[in-house]
Parts: sequence; C-alpha cells; structure tokens
Amino acid sequence: MDRAQLLLVGLPLFLFCSDIVSLFAPPPSKPATTHHKNHHHQSNSPPLIQHQQPQSTLEFPAQKTSGIGVGNTVSIDFCSSCSYRGTAVTMKNMLETQYPGINVILANFPPPLPKRLLSKLIPVVQFGMIGIIVAGEQIFPRLGFAAPPPWYYSLRANKFGSMASTWLLGNFLQSFLQSSGAFEVYCNGELVFSKLKEHRFPGEIELRDLVGRRVANSRVIDGLNGEFWS
Repeated sequence: MDRAQLLLVGLPLFLFCSDIVSLFAPPPSKPATTHHKNHHHQSNSPPLIQHQQPQSTLEFPAQKTSGIGVGNTVSIDFCSSCSYRGTAVTMKNMLETQYPGINVILANFPPPLPKRLLSKLIPVVQFGMIGIIVAGEQIFPRLGFAAPPPWYYSLRANKFGSMASTWLLGNFLQSFLQSSGAFEVYCNGELVFSKLKEHRFPGEIELRDLVGRRVANSRVIDGLNGEFWS
C-alpha cells in the first residue's frame, strides 16, 4: 500500500478517533491568572525608589441594586445550529427591560447522544467515499474484491460531480443530526415554555407574562418567609 492509499485510509480513521476522544474528554480547566507571573516579574526587577505624595481617594457608599427581577434567573436553552440565537437574544433583552435585575442565561441545547455520535461519523463516510472515487481501482483489490462493483464505475464516470454531491449531502446530514430544534425557557429552574412540546416559538408578550407569574410567586414566597422568620 503506497503513501496515497495510506493517507486515504488513515485520515478518516484519525478524524473519527479524534472526534470520539474530544466528545468524551472533560472540559479544559480554567487558565491560571497572571497575578503570580506579574508578581514574580516584579520581584526580579531591581527596586525603584520613588517619592510619591499620598493621593486622596474618594469613597462612595455602596448602593444596593434593586429591581423587580432581582434574585430570579431565567435560562433560555436553544439550538445554536438552528440559527435561534437571534431570537434568544431578543427575548433576553426584552426580559431584562421588563424585569430589571433579572439574570438571563443563554445556553446551547444539544441533540441526543445517538444523533451526536452519528454526526461524528459523517466526515469519516465523506472522506471514505471520496477516497474510493479517487483510488477505488487500487482499494477494492486490496479489500478482496476481484473487480470494483458496478456503482463505482457510475460514480467514477462523473468523478468531480460525485465528490461534490458526497460533500454537500454529508454536510446536510451532519447539520440535521446536530440540530435539536429546541427553545426551552426555564425560570428559577422551572420550565415555563418548551418549543419541543408546543412546536412553536413563544411570543414576547406571552413569555413576559409567563416569567412575570413566576417572578411574582417568588416575591410572595420571599415575603412569607420574611414574615415567618421575623
């Protein structure tokens, strides 16, 4: 097996293994702050004698943030590969305007694990098909075939069109498998709207009212707890 055939066979296997490792690998740790590096750098430098006059600083009293939405958290989990980010940002801005102080979190809603695994196999199939189209006459005999199958000659007759079709079809299938179609809204951990159940997006007024009810309930509960402990 020459270098070209080794490259065509080994590259899809390498991509598949790297995708599997990256899928199950733990998230990277947070980078260490550079405070220690700067301190070490400053400790090595020779001391500089400077005569500085004491500067007076202005201190302002701390102000407490207030707002109807303080203490409440809304999570919007959406399908990032479905171009739902614009709708999620619009809803986030609306909620922050209607309920000052509310914490709105945007996050991706991933598809199920089987679909994610299948989406990782698509590039392997793409490169495998392109490799067969380019060098099938050398690959099939090494796989134990006396002659390439008839469909190979049909693909080879229009080599560039077959490779382009394989690439475009693979990208379409990968995009379909990576999409979840979700737009789930949670308020304080409670589901208030689900696109997967309703099969539609929420309206701005509808979502405002749904979140407003949860915010009002949380304020009532906090008030009752305050009266109980007092």
